[in-house]
Amino acid sequence: MNTSSTTLKPIQVGLLGVGTVGSGTFKVLARNQQEIRRRAGRGIEIAMVAARDVRRAKGIVGDHVEVVADARAVIANPAIDIVVELIGGTGIARTLVLEAIARGKHVVTANKALLAIHGNQIFAAARERGVMVAFEAAVAGGIPIIKALREGLTANRIEWVAGIINGTTNFILSEMRAKGLDFDAVLKEAQRLGYAESDPTFDIEGVDAAHKLTIMSAIAFGVPVQFDKAHVEGIARLHAVDIRYAEQLGYRIKLLGITKRREHGIELRVHPTLVPAKRLIANVEGAMNAVMVQGDAVGTTLYYGKGAGAEPTASAVVADLVDITRLATADPDHRVPHLAFQPDAMADTPILAIEQVVTAFYLRLAVADEAGVLSKITTILAEHGISIDAVLQRESAEGERQTDLVILTHDTVEGRLRKALAQMQVLPTVLAPIVSIRKEELA
Repeated sequence: MNTSSTTLKPIQVGLLGVGTVGSGTFKVLARNQQEIRRRAGRGIEIAMVAARDVRRAKGIVGDHVEVVADARAVIANPAIDIVVELIGGTGIARTLVLEAIARGKHVVTANKALLAIHGNQIFAAARERGVMVAFEAAVAGGIPIIKALREGLTANRIEWVAGIINGTTNFILSEMRAKGLDFDAVLKEAQRLGYAESDPTFDIEGVDAAHKLTIMSAIAFGVPVQFDKAHVEGIARLHAVDIRYAEQLGYRIKLLGITKRREHGIELRVHPTLVPAKRLIANVEGAMNAVMVQGDAVGTTLYYGKGAGAEPTASAVVADLVDITRLATADPDHRVPHLAFQPDAMADTPILAIEQVVTAFYLRLAVADEAGVLSKITTILAEHGISIDAVLQRESAEGERQTDLVILTHDTVEGRLRKALAQMQVLPTVLAPIVSIRKEELA
């Protein structure tokens, strides 16, 4: 017998936090309610909201939704089926999520830091209690990359994932390239325009991107989340001159999160990266996000869109609410596993140290403008088994007696390059700290 979606009681949602994403979620649910009901098979209603500023929250959700100051009151309400955690951080958010799970409630979260650091504990608790934790909104905003990795590409052996997964840093790098300005000047402009926070540390140091990459890596390779093993570098030390030289060599510099399957482990790293200008991902500008995934059967796929903002992120939150509504009555053993692989089939593949990573490099050396300098440099590289792909020599802005020597290497083990750099740095003809930036062909 067919049960009409109109006869089923709407699923009741409790919202913790009504900031940018919370208010966006409320608006999207209200606006597309009919469409969502047709897809989910029953209505989805935000019945209760917790917010520090109760009066402001009431102005957003109206009088028919109960608004409280205490998040635990939402979790304790037996009528609430799903708790949406949009508080952020890894302190009280972790406590509340675990309490919601313990009470048998499904959880939707946009909190990448929480999952990157405490995901293993949270997923284990959810599995034990037979509830779902959905987190599409935690990575790349409105781009459905979690669903793509976990479900759409499930036939594939994923080889690598590489993404622009932080809009703030991508905006800054786009502006540096377009205007030829150094990092500090562009950061101030990004803060003025609202693209960067007043304290932008998490973004510009690569931490935000590393949280997201950790989650994607776990799903791609069936390993536990291991944020503490990620290698993280930001963009604060990038110079406009390197962006210009990269352009002359046919490359763009992007802050990429990269995770790769290797013979002896998994690479998990966030850092500025030279990418060939002809690649689609190299042409992702402004605050947009993009993720490339290489699978053995499908080849290369690219996912592009808004990685932040009220409604793009709300799009992902609501999609998770629909998923849970569809599967709420399903046998827990037949739901899609949190990290794509069955819990008893997770691998303990090690995360490789950065010294073991294999990649190519861009090197810039400020050297004395005299005979024999290039020969000494190439000899040191050759002694360490590092081959050269291209060399560019440019007059330095620092003066006539100095020149910029730019070298692109072929793939090499990072530990080997570091030893070569240490030898080159002490040469009397090398006049400043050597700049080294990793390079990926993403072919």
